[in-house]
Parts: sequence; structure tokens; C-alpha cells
Amino acid sequence: MSIGLEDAQLGHEARAGKGDHAALKLWLRMLSCCTEIEGEIRRRLRDRFGVSLARFDYLAQLHRHRDGLKMRDLSRYLMVTGGNVTVLTDDLEKDGLVVRENSPTDRRAWIVRLTPEGRKSFEAMAREHESWLVELFGGVDGRSLQQLHQQLGALRVTLNQRL
Repeated sequence: MSIGLEDAQLGHEARAGKGDHAALKLWLRMLSCCTEIEGEIRRRLRDRFGVSLARFDYLAQLHRHRDGLKMRDLSRYLMVTGGNVTVLTDDLEKDGLVVRENSPTDRRAWIVRLTPEGRKSFEAMAREHESWLVELFGGVDGRSLQQLHQQLGALRVTLNQRL
């Protein structure tokens, strides 16, 4: 069975059938939207700044935590292995965007912080990242965006209570 152009454009939604439950159709639509947006953000970060989404997310976590983070906490926030964080840290440290220091409270741990250059670089990326998201969601009016945000928030609360 070959996938037609319409199915390719639907992405994950092409898996849904007319008789499928509304929850399944919604899940596949959300997954399709997330996949498309993430792919476009990845492409733009790579083309504009020469960075991966993983690097951007790493820098975003450090930007939120001005005093830095232990590498194991960074790993937990990014939901990746410690090995992945070590590789990213090594690369970003070589690029002068982060600095690794001994933890004053745990001599087995490292604290990672943004350098001034890292902060400046991330802030430039973050401004464009936000403008890209505004552009990508531009076809949805402000009120609908707020409603969707609230409804997905309610879904998260429900999921957290059930899981």
C-alpha cells in the first residue's frame, strides 16, 4: 500500500480512520502538529544559528537557572542521560558558552553556568525562537490560543492525577 500525497501531508493523522474514537483522532492531530513545529524549529535553529534543538534546550535550562545547575539536575530537566549532558557540556564549554565549576557543597558534582557570551548568544536565539512560534501559530487567533492553552493545561492536570 502506497502513501498518497494527502496522507503524507497529514502525517500522523493519516493513521486515523473515520470510525476511530475522538480521543485517538485528537492525539494524532496533536502529535502531527508537534512533529511539524518541532521539525521546523530544528531546521531554523540549525540554519540560523548552527545549533541543534538539544543545545538550545540545554542553554534554555541554564538561562532559567542563573546560579547554574548540577549536571545531574540538568540531565533530569532535559530528560536525557548523564552521558548526553556530558557530551553537550564538553562541546559548549569548548565553544565558550558554558563553564563547569566544582560544586561548593558536593565535591563529586559539577555546577554548569552560562558564560556572559553564552547568555548573550542564547538570548539572541530565544528572541528569534519566540518570533518563529508566533509566526507558526499565526493562523490561530489569540482567544483560541488561550482556550487551547487552558484546555491542554486541564488535560495535564487530569493526566497527572491518573498516572
